[in-house]
Amino acid sequence: MPLLSSVKSVQSVEVIAGLILAAGESSRMGRDKSLLTYRGRTFLEHIIDTLRQAGIERPIVVLGHHAAEIQRAADLRGAEVLLNPRYHRGQTSSLQRGLRALEGRDVEAVMLCLVDHPAATPETVCSLIAAFRESRDAVVIPTYYDGRGHPTIIARALFAEILALSQDEGANMVVRRYRDATCEVEVNDPGILIDVDDPEAYRRLRSTPGSP
Repeated sequence: MPLLSSVKSVQSVEVIAGLILAAGESSRMGRDKSLLTYRGRTFLEHIIDTLRQAGIERPIVVLGHHAAEIQRAADLRGAEVLLNPRYHRGQTSSLQRGLRALEGRDVEAVMLCLVDHPAATPETVCSLIAAFRESRDAVVIPTYYDGRGHPTIIARALFAEILALSQDEGANMVVRRYRDATCEVEVNDPGILIDVDDPEAYRRLRSTPGSP
């Protein structure tokens, strides 16, 4: 059973680290999602800047497929770049790669961002941080009407369980164990629900106002 008491016992929050997963093959899109553009920047650059505006400096970016090409094409000077040589094993391997990099650092939680969810606002990220600091819950998830979205905050107390997952198990297996320690934050931000997974989804994103 999850040790909810250990999650709730955090007395202070020193650092929330940013972690952007961008290692996948983008097979449904047909080109690297990291380098698609949103509001004048690549998805990766936009997410890094969103986190920076919310006070999260130097997030970790986990790359895999076409890592060298992405590093040449995108301005990642505001991030710490990690390579996941096992990216073909799935998203869990990239999440674990990022969490291992945080071992030994003064981090109380991670703001988990997926590169194909580029549209959340800095205000939303700030709201999630504030909710985590107030609630000390294991998981903080934004909602828009009835939909849960991204990014998500995961407390350090869950890291070991995520690191113990096999490659065919997703982080949701751990998150579901902590339903009673999950804080849902209602935000006025439909961007949290935008998942750009294929060309049609990208077309819809680019057709929204202010999204050339």
